[in-house]
Amino acid sequence: MSGRDDVEDGRLARSAVDGDERAFTELMRRHKQALFRFVMRYVGDEDAAYEIVQESFVSAWLALKRFDPNRPFLVWLRAIAFNKCRDFGRRAKTRRAVFVEGANDFDAAEAHPDPAPSPERVALENDRLRHLDQEIRKLPEPLKQAFVIAGFGEITVREAAEVLGASPKAVEMRLYRARAILAKAFGLTP
Repeated sequence: MSGRDDVEDGRLARSAVDGDERAFTELMRRHKQALFRFVMRYVGDEDAAYEIVQESFVSAWLALKRFDPNRPFLVWLRAIAFNKCRDFGRRAKTRRAVFVEGANDFDAAEAHPDPAPSPERVALENDRLRHLDQEIRKLPEPLKQAFVIAGFGEITVREAAEVLGASPKAVEMRLYRARAILAKAFGLTP
């Protein structure tokens, strides 16, 4: 997002705090796709991702008075969603521990490819994406968190450090290690 978008988000957030529900609806419209992609990368389950995104927006609405409009709204929103993802992961681990035989290890959601590529190409890309999702979920939690938050270039390392409560250098190291592990899983050099 550009600085101008952040300023506009701040203006919309202030309007929403003052009771303008349309302003918050606009914030949701502006950020729902990016937030869904972020959550989907973390949980790997489309239904769970939709639920987490909805919970995140509800929490954001309830906490909007605490938002600093001089900071990027999307970073703040991702911090909320990140906490919801971690809660989801903890609940899933508990469910697996209680219902071992019925547990589902977050199968990767089916991709919705562009109809133009050949079926073989689509199948290959889907397999690669599923493999990537599986490998991301295998990463140690600190590496997974850093990679999901900052590994796709949608937010800066500094912003990711704010979300994670870590130093930018720590996030950089986690990203480096996560990328090295993923490269090895795909037979590439880091």
